[in-house]
Amino acid sequence: MRKIIISGCCGHMGRVVADICADDPDVEVVAGIDLLPQPMDGFPVFSTPAACGVEADAVIDFSHPAALEGLLDFCTARKLPIVLATTGYSEEQLTRIKEAAKSIPVFRSANMSLGVNVLLELVKRAAALLGEDFDVEIEERHHRRKLDAPSGTALMLADAAAQALPYEAEYVYDRHSVRKPRDRREIGISSLRGGTIVGDHTVVFAGRDEVIEISHHAASREVFAVGAVKAAKFLAGVEAPGLYNMSHLIDAEKGN
Repeated sequence: MRKIIISGCCGHMGRVVADICADDPDVEVVAGIDLLPQPMDGFPVFSTPAACGVEADAVIDFSHPAALEGLLDFCTARKLPIVLATTGYSEEQLTRIKEAAKSIPVFRSANMSLGVNVLLELVKRAAALLGEDFDVEIEERHHRRKLDAPSGTALMLADAAAQALPYEAEYVYDRHSVRKPRDRREIGISSLRGGTIVGDHTVVFAGRDEVIEISHHAASREVFAVGAVKAAKFLAGVEAPGLYNMSHLIDAEKGN
């Protein structure tokens, strides 16, 4: 049985992860970390990583970018693998993550859904086939509480398309201040925030007299929690330090 620590355990996603773990006989939540600790059923909660002395096999983080430094210090000191499911990191923080991955296994994905990662592969394939003949636009919709925009998943989708296109793409986030026709090399990214939308992403390939749309709709937060728990179980069995993602997890599951 894999022992898990949940960072951000008192938040919306942290509670969902705890519920998923409670139904999984292969994992056990042994501790939680949250800046505003609240009592949780079955495990102690600490206000900082440094205060947590509980032994574990991996950490799942669904908290806030501000918590990153303390978490990485905690995990590198204890040689503890970590699953980073939080989004909105700065470039400096992304560099810090890469540095930590030199000494411990780090699993990072802006979206833990298996379906979204299949979507990424479809977008790469479509962009490679359609090339310069189709404009690429990405729309993402999330609940009103989401802090970062565009979403990390939207940027992943833009990167997937950009890698396959036969030109160097330019990301455009806002068109209202510029009055000019759309450049052929743009990838437009639009964000919508409202209500309780869990997460919707659509990639539009718009050509002459035809449009192709590839979409993913998340009906609940469970899809992200399930992916994060799978990632933690995978990472707990990894010995080599490095930066891992959903592609590594999918390949490992195919091997089984």
